[in-house]
Amino acid sequence: MRFSRTSLIVLLVCGVMIGLASEAGPGGSSGFDLADLDKSVNACVDFYHFADGGWLAKNPIPAAYPSWGTFNELQTRNQENLLKILDTAASALAPEGSEGQKIGDFYASCMDETAIEKAGASPLDGEFKNIDAIQDIPGLEAEVARLHQEGVDVLFQFGSTQDKKNSSEVIGGARQGGLGLPDRDYYTKTDEKSKGLRVKYIEHVTKMFELLGDDSSKAAAETNTVMAIETRLAQASMTRVERRDPDKTYHRMDLVQLQALTPAFSWNRYFHGLGFPDISAVDVGQPDFLAEVSRDLSVLPLDDWKTYLRWHLVDTAAPALSSKFVQENFEFKGRTLQGTKENLPRWKRCVAATDRQLGFALGKLYVAEYFPPEAKARADEMVHNLIRALHDDLTTLPWMGPETRKAALAKLGAFGLKIGYPDKWRDYSAYKVDRGPYVLNVLRGDEFEFNRDLKKIGKPVDRTEWGMTPPTVNAYYNSEKNEIVFPAGILQPPFFNAHADDALNYGGIGAVIGHEMTHAFDDEGRKFDAQGNLKNWWTPEDLNNFNQRTGCVEKQFDGYVVEGDLHENGKLVLGESIADLGGLTIAYKAFERSLEGKRRPEAIDGFPPEQRFFLSWARVWAANDRPEFERLMVNLNPHALDRFRAIAAPSNLPAFAQAFDCKSGDAMVRPEDQRCQIW
Repeated sequence: MRFSRTSLIVLLVCGVMIGLASEAGPGGSSGFDLADLDKSVNACVDFYHFADGGWLAKNPIPAAYPSWGTFNELQTRNQENLLKILDTAASALAPEGSEGQKIGDFYASCMDETAIEKAGASPLDGEFKNIDAIQDIPGLEAEVARLHQEGVDVLFQFGSTQDKKNSSEVIGGARQGGLGLPDRDYYTKTDEKSKGLRVKYIEHVTKMFELLGDDSSKAAAETNTVMAIETRLAQASMTRVERRDPDKTYHRMDLVQLQALTPAFSWNRYFHGLGFPDISAVDVGQPDFLAEVSRDLSVLPLDDWKTYLRWHLVDTAAPALSSKFVQENFEFKGRTLQGTKENLPRWKRCVAATDRQLGFALGKLYVAEYFPPEAKARADEMVHNLIRALHDDLTTLPWMGPETRKAALAKLGAFGLKIGYPDKWRDYSAYKVDRGPYVLNVLRGDEFEFNRDLKKIGKPVDRTEWGMTPPTVNAYYNSEKNEIVFPAGILQPPFFNAHADDALNYGGIGAVIGHEMTHAFDDEGRKFDAQGNLKNWWTPEDLNNFNQRTGCVEKQFDGYVVEGDLHENGKLVLGESIADLGGLTIAYKAFERSLEGKRRPEAIDGFPPEQRFFLSWARVWAANDRPEFERLMVNLNPHALDRFRAIAAPSNLPAFAQAFDCKSGDAMVRPEDQRCQIW
């Protein structure tokens, strides 16, 4: 339940500093640049281009990006700040084992292209030998356990999870996985574009095997084996829409039940291989998928599985290997899937990798330099203002009855708040980092994180833990902990600017805060109670009222045309779109409250405060996207495309029509019988 798509972009491509400094930040003292607008467009007809047309025209997509928007601008500024920290750490003589030594050595090993080129894929020789030595199913299970520890997604995914029906308990969690393409639909769809992508994928896998030294005939045969296995796994996988329903993905099992589900796969041996033999309970997200894994293990030749494991090892490690692997990995995942013209500069990839592996050690230095205590205090104040606005709204909602209302208010009152950075920093002492082969630093980092995660099983839930590093340009709501989290990285312009007026800040960070808060009451979040347990606390009548209102949102997004006959998937983006509508609604109410008892603010740059509020919202979503990237996002991302997010929520708000003097029949004024309203 993230606010933006940033994390997904970083995953596929790679790999508040609240403006309290002396400068006003981007946009000058008024808070935004008038050149970002296109006043030749009627705001009531095409608000996206009215608010962002100037920005879109002067910000073409850089060759190394599939998309370029305000999130990217902010992320780039953050990366430049992180680069300063890492350059210093890499040149310093920090004590062995210190966090400074680790982030400096990790970054230095990533930047050492000479050593990386010389090594090629040789650092993986030991793992390839282990795969080649597999002689039976127990040996295969042991290697699956080993690869899982190293972050290689084979067969299925395993980690710790909070028990959805007992939020104080941490148990094991098994989920579908093991695919090389981004999603199961890429194997199952029969349209021409999907068929074409599968051909490209086959070519890519074949080339990677050839880079490992296999001749073309052998590589082609190996690729056919990989595709056959992955297609079987894909056909047994849940769709992304199905996986959004927590009721469908919760199946707690003890070891007897788990073993009965997969007779060909020994969980006892797997858990011993992981080094955690005492795991006694597992939440199985997709039982049918694991049953298929078991069937496949019983019928497919062992050599086929060895080929499959070999592919996934090199696929995972490719970004950390020599340039021929990096380039081939980019050609498919960057150019083919996303339309990106060239890879990111190495320093950006290395900064992102350091943040992924050592993000809380790096984040500690980041917040010390760029996020002063006053910034955290200002953000905390806004969060509490939005909570009060949502409380008032829940108290007076006409369609919600007293029983449900009482539970909703209790859930709001139990919110956990995390702003800027954690109170307790992560301990990296068990993670060995040196200036040896870069790929080994990456694999050891994945192993450290995997083991850190599994050590939580059987222990009380740690409600202080963060799921994002402090420099991250994003935010999230966690249903199982009932918490809202705002890393320091997003608490800066264009979301928040201490030198700008309240209208801009409520339309920016205020809507972000409202977005995350109302996730607690979206189609997924509403299924969890105040303590984070999967439990229905709605009366049948109130739930019916809610579903009618969310059905309106789903239908609205189904109607947005991406290209040709490709539409947004209303069911996939429903939760994020409910949160956008709720977040903007609550932020506007909080903004109105902020004006009570005060003299009405003057217009700035010719725009009254109400218009500036909505302009701030739209500015957040300014983005140019490549067509390939849009198709990828529509298939994978629970967030709608930015151009639709900018207009969808405002078109449902009478306050928007009033602010811009829009009339019935204008594109930005949805007919009353089609207007979506929840909060």
